[in-house]
Amino acid sequence: MFATNEQLSKLSLSGVESALRFAQISLDSAERLVKLNLELSKQSLEGNVKAARDLAGVSDPQEVFSRVNQIASQSVEQAVAGSRSAYEIVSQAQTELSSLVEENVDAFNKALISSVETFAKTQQTPGADVAVVGLKNTLAAATAAVSTFTKAAQQAGQFADASFKAAGQATTEAVKATTAKRG
Repeated sequence: MFATNEQLSKLSLSGVESALRFAQISLDSAERLVKLNLELSKQSLEGNVKAARDLAGVSDPQEVFSRVNQIASQSVEQAVAGSRSAYEIVSQAQTELSSLVEENVDAFNKALISSVETFAKTQQTPGADVAVVGLKNTLAAATAAVSTFTKAAQQAGQFADASFKAAGQATTEAVKATTAKRG
């Protein structure tokens, strides 16, 4: 009974620690996103005030058109940069949370196997060894499947990351090219 209570206590403590770590990762990421949002809002406001001042002093329509194109180009570049920063924050949080889940699944599997082995040793039931081996094989297969799924998800994430960065770069270059043609 003592070993079972001790195991349950360790399992509960591990669960609480995992929940706290999950909350910490989530709050850190939310804090970084809020800071980014505030910073981008401040930059946008400052940029809009500067643009309004610049445009207020221009009387030539061609110069106004040129400056509006330049302002639009800068705005798109800032939006792409802001999107990249937000994506990086979310991606980092996802990586940390995935790692936390993997650690917990591994720890749970080890604890489960240990508990089953201990139970099988204390019981003198015929065939218990076969059941333990079957359970170990099942857990090994499940762990392998989770590992394969995790690797596939990581590859998909890397592909999405590369695609996102390429799309952002292409957008920035397209806006620069369009602005250069108009200017």
